[in-house]
Amino acid sequence: MRRPQPGLQLLLWVCLLGSLSACSTTNPAPVAYGPAPAAARAPAPATLALPEGHAAGSRQQNLQAARHIVATGHPLASDAALAMLRAGGSAVDAAVAAQMVLTLVEPQSSGIGGGALLMHWDGRTVQAWDGRETAPAAADERLLLGPDGKPLPFLAAAVGGRAVGTPGVVRLLEAAHQAHGRLPWARLFEPAIRLSRDGFAVSPRLHAQLKADTALPMDPQARAYFYTPDGQPLPVGHRLQNPALAALLTRLAQEGSSALYRGPAADELVRRVQGHPTNPGLLTLEDLQRYTPRQREALCGLWLQRWWVCGFPAPSSGQMAILQMLGLLERLPPLPPGEQALQDGLPSASWLHRYTEAARLAYADRALYLADPDFVAPPADRWNSLLSDAYLRQRAALIGEQSLKRATAGKPPLERRQQSSLLTKPRERWAPQPDSPEYGTSHLSIIDAQGQAVSMTSTIEAVFGARLMADGGTGLPGGYLLNNQLTDFSATPRSADGLRVANRVEPLKRPRSSMSPTLVFDGQHGPLMMNLGSPLGQAIPHLVAKALVASLVWELDPLSAISLPNFGSFNGPTVLETGRYPPALRAALQARGHELQDNELTSGLQLLRRTPQGWLGASDPRREGAVRGD
Repeated sequence: MRRPQPGLQLLLWVCLLGSLSACSTTNPAPVAYGPAPAAARAPAPATLALPEGHAAGSRQQNLQAARHIVATGHPLASDAALAMLRAGGSAVDAAVAAQMVLTLVEPQSSGIGGGALLMHWDGRTVQAWDGRETAPAAADERLLLGPDGKPLPFLAAAVGGRAVGTPGVVRLLEAAHQAHGRLPWARLFEPAIRLSRDGFAVSPRLHAQLKADTALPMDPQARAYFYTPDGQPLPVGHRLQNPALAALLTRLAQEGSSALYRGPAADELVRRVQGHPTNPGLLTLEDLQRYTPRQREALCGLWLQRWWVCGFPAPSSGQMAILQMLGLLERLPPLPPGEQALQDGLPSASWLHRYTEAARLAYADRALYLADPDFVAPPADRWNSLLSDAYLRQRAALIGEQSLKRATAGKPPLERRQQSSLLTKPRERWAPQPDSPEYGTSHLSIIDAQGQAVSMTSTIEAVFGARLMADGGTGLPGGYLLNNQLTDFSATPRSADGLRVANRVEPLKRPRSSMSPTLVFDGQHGPLMMNLGSPLGQAIPHLVAKALVASLVWELDPLSAISLPNFGSFNGPTVLETGRYPPALRAALQARGHELQDNELTSGLQLLRRTPQGWLGASDPRREGAVRGD
């Protein structure tokens, strides 16, 4: 077996509710993403709080590469990664270079002020590297409650210092580089330092999100950097320089991660968090200095008796949800004769009904069980209990012709050898986590010339994170944005009857995530076949699952698989990508009891797939990413 190794005034967040239509031509190509014709549109119910509305898209095409390939959320990050691969660097080297550039050019989504989950394949072993942020040692389960004991509104908790967790991505990348890097650490920072010093062109997406956000300009450092003196967002094409980030990255290149976690940068970070004028946080120098990335055992499962699908275990809920949803679908009888899963280029109503019912069951389990495994024991003493054949068959039997609408969590059975332990080791009963928002991220997928692979999803949580910019102790303009990752914990720590929520805030705990960096192999011992992942908060498992089914079952090429309309359910309404589903399909779902809800579902999938000629890759046309390779 392959061994896997007080609050602020609530602000209107326009970018979550609006639909902006700027068009990026950064990566021109023959295939373009666009909405369905007006005739296919339908009035939308209230929009879900999902991240990053459709601010800008891009034209994309499949790219064939024979030697090495990379796909990231921004062309400049992909260029930096490709430069490292061409210099003989490893997939990890390329990931470091790309992430440093993303800190500069995609600050709304990720950066050195946040965290990441990284899957690595070295040709023999799958490793799961956990660079998730941690709660300060002084935090407790009341962190996200107001003076009245009720959960704070999301932005009241997120904007400022309160929700800033100890950032982990730099320490994570340093540890991964020490294990798998080929190029010198300092070399990997050269593209980001040069771009920070010389400037980069503000993209349509960044401009649109700056224009939509009402909280970011409240931070003086961010306002001076991202906006004109009269308060307007910097225009598309403006050459934006970041002297503070250039200076900090230079120190990181020379000194390693200690340049962020100790010294002037650490002092300034803590000062910014604790000294926020209206919403101070608890992060300390000791929290920064004690942070350590973790290696965890990858969560892998066999799908359709062929594909070995590996992803991130808890504290991520993403891979568990993906394997549960795919496993439930696999255990359902075939669709009736004459009914197809893919019809007229769209997932059919029959298939969508089954998929979203499976999603309700998986997300019910997620709400009850999934949390930091260093703090929460798994159900039935093992996480794989949620994936056992007996349990999945039991859950699949709940899927009928009418929608469950809202499912309850299951109870995986104990193995015989475990049953006697109940007398001496009773298991805690948990309360399900109430619905809560989860926000923005960025994903990159890389395969180097030696066949080593990185699939990494990184985040600062909300769009522009905590809306708090740190200059790294340089005193210069610009800097990097801090995360608001602690809002990924449950704001409600206990149920009305006193049961604790598994994903409540605790000191030094890592919040539950939906990030789903994924590697797929041809059988348990076969070659790597796919490398994929996406941003979009709690919708990430649906996006990855869609890409897996579309690629490996429906046999679509990467761009066609990515471009299929998005869909899902978070154990509530059935969510459909705005404007992409015709009235007849919607009516068929409603006839089965589905409450429909439209959302932009602005995915950012990156997908690399093995072909006889090497690798074929594509980046999501809904955003501004790019795939590069030789």
